[in-house]
Amino acid sequence: MTTATRGRLAEIALVGIAAVWGLTFVMVQDAIDRLPPFAFLAYRFIPASAIVAAVFWRPLRRLPPEGWRAGLVMGVFLTAGYIAQTLGLEHTTASNAGFITGLFVVLTPLFGALLFGLRLPRAAWLAAGVSAVGLLLLSGASGDFKLSGDGVVFLCACAFALHILVTARAVERLNVGALVAVQLGVCGVFCLLVAAIAGDLEAPRGATVWSALIVTSLFASALGFLVQSYAQRYASPARTALILAAEPAFAGFFGYLLQDERLSAVAWVGALLILAAIVLVDVAPRIRPPRPLPEG
Repeated sequence: MTTATRGRLAEIALVGIAAVWGLTFVMVQDAIDRLPPFAFLAYRFIPASAIVAAVFWRPLRRLPPEGWRAGLVMGVFLTAGYIAQTLGLEHTTASNAGFITGLFVVLTPLFGALLFGLRLPRAAWLAAGVSAVGLLLLSGASGDFKLSGDGVVFLCACAFALHILVTARAVERLNVGALVAVQLGVCGVFCLLVAAIAGDLEAPRGATVWSALIVTSLFASALGFLVQSYAQRYASPARTALILAAEPAFAGFFGYLLQDERLSAVAWVGALLILAAIVLVDVAPRIRPPRPLPEG
């Protein structure tokens, strides 16, 4: 198989993963109507962590104490992001959640400049301004903005941006697969404890819940990371980032297809502005954030 053929297959695989990540917004929203959110997250991330740990068992065994500490810190931000996203989905649409979550791409260079002193080109500020207007039009201009929904999902985007920044520093010296296993485990165990303390630790029941758990745990989390790692060996970083930026569009498509969600004309303008800002950051090499892990 030629390198060009491998590259095309890698890009097709990335499109598939972006579609799965977009689909998970709808599936999670349906599942948490039937299963408490923290129980769902525990059942999602503990198996995902076990799968990744099995694949990267040797580097995980050799992970130094520094690696476990880094994985714990990354796990904190990853857990905060997924908790905010899942709780936000209880009060907003899958389409809104998808586009707002995608703002982490724009927020990453901004936080990098504010917190770590990284140089921020003018294009990054332009993308931030465009995305802010888009967010206003998507969820605020119509008067439907809710802090318990869109506002909480925006906190998810902030947490994912911080997660990328701390991860980018850790993967320079530590095995990525081992770090993924640790942080997915942190997220799963924390949510399991919260669910147990709250008395929400219920057994999954029904095809809706089980299908959501299988897709999010196996395909979106475990397989998603493995596919992205493989694909980036053959697809350029710019093309990889651009393809994965389609995740919010897939979220909107599946929200329309499966839940009959309808965005107003103004909301569509806002969604397109957010998508444009994401693409701007993704295709500009000087401001593109590192993508060592999936944030779907």
